[in-house]
Amino acid sequence: MDGIQLDALRETCNIGLGHASTALAVMTGRKIDIDVPRASFMPLDEAVHIGGEPEKEVSCINMPITGDIPGLVIFMFDAHSTFLLVDVLSGLPEGTTAELDEMSKSIIRETGNILAGSFISAIGDLTGLKMYTEVPELAFDMLGATLCSALINHNYTDDQLLLIETVIGELDKQIKGFFFFMTSPENLEKLFKALLF
Repeated sequence: MDGIQLDALRETCNIGLGHASTALAVMTGRKIDIDVPRASFMPLDEAVHIGGEPEKEVSCINMPITGDIPGLVIFMFDAHSTFLLVDVLSGLPEGTTAELDEMSKSIIRETGNILAGSFISAIGDLTGLKMYTEVPELAFDMLGATLCSALINHNYTDDQLLLIETVIGELDKQIKGFFFFMTSPENLEKLFKALLF
């Protein structure tokens, strides 16, 4: 993975998340910023620990991708960020949400749907590749168990994945999350060829 490829991918992320920011603003009636401080490839065993200790509670939105570049997208937020995200998107005072009820789960699931859908749409617009998101699945459990379960359920066995760090929110409420994109090395090669030509 060279710098030009990562720059192309980062730019694609910025375009996609710009669309997501607009969609979240429409959903909430307020300006919601989304930044990408980091995009990198890393071994799977490092990625499993990127969000903290394996016993740490996280929300994990899993979204299978079909089409020309099949794979799996995962959005991950720690428990504090998950509850803060619900408060921000619901217009509630910070600290209101302390557990996930059905409404909160729906908000998190829809946020993941918007973020992943915007990223995949941006790739399609820039490359002409056809990629489709499936229905998102939400899990709230220990980081290690949640991430490993998602990978096993979707038969992901390759040792490298794309990590995109995201920061969502308003000026005084910054919510850090991690976006993982997983596909085969052959599909990654196809993706980068399409992005760069």
